[in-house]
Amino acid sequence: MKIFHLFVAAIGLAVTTSCTLDKTDFEAEINKDVTEFFEFKEVTSFNSGPYKISIEALNGTLYKGYNEIRVRIFDNQSQMLNTSEVTFLPLHTGSDNIATSCPHRRQLIYEEEGKYYSGYVVFTSVSNAMENWNVYITFTDQYQTHNEKQFVTVKNQTNMNLNMTTFTGNDGVEYCIALVAPQKPKVAENELIAGIYKYNQSVTTIENYPDPSQFSYAEASDYTLLIDPRMPEPSMGNHSSPNNVNLTQHNDGLYHGVVNYTMTGNWTLNFIMMDPNGQVIKGTQVPSDFTPGIEGAKSELFIDILF
Repeated sequence: MKIFHLFVAAIGLAVTTSCTLDKTDFEAEINKDVTEFFEFKEVTSFNSGPYKISIEALNGTLYKGYNEIRVRIFDNQSQMLNTSEVTFLPLHTGSDNIATSCPHRRQLIYEEEGKYYSGYVVFTSVSNAMENWNVYITFTDQYQTHNEKQFVTVKNQTNMNLNMTTFTGNDGVEYCIALVAPQKPKVAENELIAGIYKYNQSVTTIENYPDPSQFSYAEASDYTLLIDPRMPEPSMGNHSSPNNVNLTQHNDGLYHGVVNYTMTGNWTLNFIMMDPNGQVIKGTQVPSDFTPGIEGAKSELFIDILF
């Protein structure tokens, strides 16, 4: 009789598991292989008089979210320019013809080893028929300043592990959180890296277009990002995981922490963001209740990921 009961229980478990898989919208996505990109390729190139300007990114593609970029400038003898200050400004124009920007490094940094100018840009929307992105690049050579504008295409980020969110904090400031790594998480403790940026509201009027002071963003300094990862699917009961480490800012300007994924699937990174004085800027605590059969509650500040 005991063996029979175990057999019935096993059948019930198999049926339950089968139903869970059938009802999970994320199952097909989970089975997709996430490609990691490590190679920089040219996104676009254009001429400025005798100069050629090349913009590079991972996989040669600009995505919504965080993008590390590299800019190379060549003269008419194919010699690479390395003595100029190079500035970078991304501008988005919508159907209302109003220009806005996004988090970015304004002053690019020259990397001697790789012979390129490095920076980043966090695109907050994708390109489409009604909206577009242009980048404005300024450099100086032989006492002459060059100001160039180039159209770029921003695509949707298909890797949900690199999602982002924008929001207005309790202090009235516009913020952006963008996931940088890992591209391909493991069922283990993963180093979680994110950028946190805030918009600097300009008090000046526009005199020269584009006026960089109207589109200024800064890396949010000395904040803390409390993390509570959960599996919000009803079948998972919104359970969390142990050994997570809150994100704090490192010397690279990015925020580093640890997230422990105990299994593959749909996860929500619930956040509470605190300023340097310990004041909550955004986010709410998630109840610790195990809720099988009920979709899990989320913080008012969160990012969904999937692997």
